[in-house]
Amino acid sequence: MAASLSDIAKLADVSVKTVSGALHGGNVRMSTATRDKIRGIAESLGYVTNLAAQSMRTGSMPLIAVIADGLATSPMGSEIIRGFDNEIRMSGMAMFMVPLGRERNLDLVVAEVSRFRPAAIAYVCMYHKVIEIPASVSKSIGVLINCRESSNRIPSIVPDEIAAAVENTNYLISAGRRRIAFLNLPGLVAGELRLQGFLQSMNAHGLSVPDDWIRPAVRQQMYSDRAHSLVAEHVQEFMSQPNRPDAILCGNDRIAMEVYMALRRFGADIPSDVAVTSFDNQIDIAARLDPPLTTMALPHRAMGRVAAEILLAEQLPRHLSRSLKFRLVERSS
Repeated sequence: MAASLSDIAKLADVSVKTVSGALHGGNVRMSTATRDKIRGIAESLGYVTNLAAQSMRTGSMPLIAVIADGLATSPMGSEIIRGFDNEIRMSGMAMFMVPLGRERNLDLVVAEVSRFRPAAIAYVCMYHKVIEIPASVSKSIGVLINCRESSNRIPSIVPDEIAAAVENTNYLISAGRRRIAFLNLPGLVAGELRLQGFLQSMNAHGLSVPDDWIRPAVRQQMYSDRAHSLVAEHVQEFMSQPNRPDAILCGNDRIAMEVYMALRRFGADIPSDVAVTSFDNQIDIAARLDPPLTTMALPHRAMGRVAAEILLAEQLPRHLSRSLKFRLVERSS
């Protein structure tokens, strides 16, 4: 038969309440030695927490629900989930994920996950967004990951896009590049903020950018990998000018890959003729290009970890919105 709290209490010569406090948390005071003794006995007996009984006592299960807006299996999205899951597991919690999808109403999804009595609910986007959360569920969601709410009612964790673009552009300028073009992500929050950072850095160094050197990477108003690409056309026009760019900053690594191909067709060498840098650090692309691509790594795993810390904390964070730094991954481009 399964071991019970009473069995452990008898062997440890303590009360059932003390055993419950040692194994399930709470306000029961005890020495570290007593806590370790109880946990050792529980492990030796193969004790497994009765989650149903625990939920009756505490009002919630040791679970955290994650509502995923977008494809949770994407490489970058999975890094957020990995950082989040690692952190909550260290606190004896587990997570389960529910996709939102275009056809699913957020109110209904929150009601659905609430049936499992999770200790908290997180909302994660697979790319940086500004979203609207209905007032009816705003108090049910404890943290937003890779997105923020326009009214700023809910704690949020987002990547610091502006600072990343400043650092990326500063890196190119420090390498002696002065004529920098930018192929950006139209319609995305990341694209808007990265453009701000690019211009901020160029202006700070007294460098001008021709108007037609800032161009969208795709024809559609909203960037996607499936949209019709304009990269080859843009690069050909850049390289046909008498005053060519000596560097191209790319909105992401996929755009950089296309820039590589377009420059090679023109006979330009990377980085001797044109340096190329980017954002995202998609390893399957960045590390395999020739030469390997210098890019800014998104802080996805750290975003998941910090979001979990917020949900597990006893108090709301001092600052409801936090922006986490990218990391420059210097390679050879």
